[in-house]
Amino acid sequence: MEIIKSIDCIPEEYFGSAVTIGNFDGIHLGHQKIFRLMKEDAAKEGGKTVVITFDPHPKKIIHPELRPFFLLTTTSEKLRLIEFFGIDATVILPFTFEFSQLSAEKFLKDILWEKLHLRKIFIGYDYKFGKNKTGNAKFLNRYGKELGFEVIQRGPVTARGIISSSTNIRHAILDGNVRLVSKMLGRHYGIKGTVVKGYRRGTDMGIPTANIQSEKVVPKTGVYVIYATIHDACYEGVLNIGHNPTFGNNELSVEGHLFNFSGNIYGTEVTIFFVERLRDEMKFGGPEELYTQIQKDIARGKEILANESCSRDFQFL
Repeated sequence: MEIIKSIDCIPEEYFGSAVTIGNFDGIHLGHQKIFRLMKEDAAKEGGKTVVITFDPHPKKIIHPELRPFFLLTTTSEKLRLIEFFGIDATVILPFTFEFSQLSAEKFLKDILWEKLHLRKIFIGYDYKFGKNKTGNAKFLNRYGKELGFEVIQRGPVTARGIISSSTNIRHAILDGNVRLVSKMLGRHYGIKGTVVKGYRRGTDMGIPTANIQSEKVVPKTGVYVIYATIHDACYEGVLNIGHNPTFGNNELSVEGHLFNFSGNIYGTEVTIFFVERLRDEMKFGGPEELYTQIQKDIARGKEILANESCSRDFQFL
């Protein structure tokens, strides 16, 4: 996939392409449906497929009061996922306050038409763009008839009766409902981070753990069943997100214990995939009670993982 970082540098081979525009945070089932429709259209009609997205996420510019604002995918992850679904090129537009003031009409005429000469535009069920979000399906259809491009709007994609959207996925992660998240994403949600040194209490109890620091949205505190990938190998495990109340910690930590793994991985990049939430974080009477519960968590985690596979998630790394 070709990555284009300037709207003024789009090669002519992408003129007349099937185009879609959006933030595409998460690359969830709704986004994937659009990509598949584009690829089917390109195979039938000829031409290329182009995704237009933004960096940074517009909410970071338009709503600076929303801090911290956590993403579901980093820019590199998003591009990797878009490529996985077969898109020919992605245009990354720098999103600034000045850019946010562009009217829908100016964005359409100056960028989509003048720079791309789009043939078709594929949009989601609730897509809006331009200053004050005045650009919508009705707006696009009106200009499509005038300029000569077609508008394809897809309906919502649902999982367990809930629309697959970046907002709904973010809420589900914060609720700890990682099973629902995996349904809406079509894959397990993952966070990538570097292993840092912690208090080594797990090691002292004979259950070594890896402390992870991540920039992405982290699920609700509690104990989770996970996969972890290290150096292109996949390991099963359990993970605690919380404040370790048994030991009176205040700082939030993300600590995973991997089954059948040994070795020093401090400073190593690890990706954690969340499979299922086991329980709330609990305060125990001491290390012995905690150890007993962790053993139960490990046993239950192995039962759950017996029916899972991380092979599909590897495709998205």
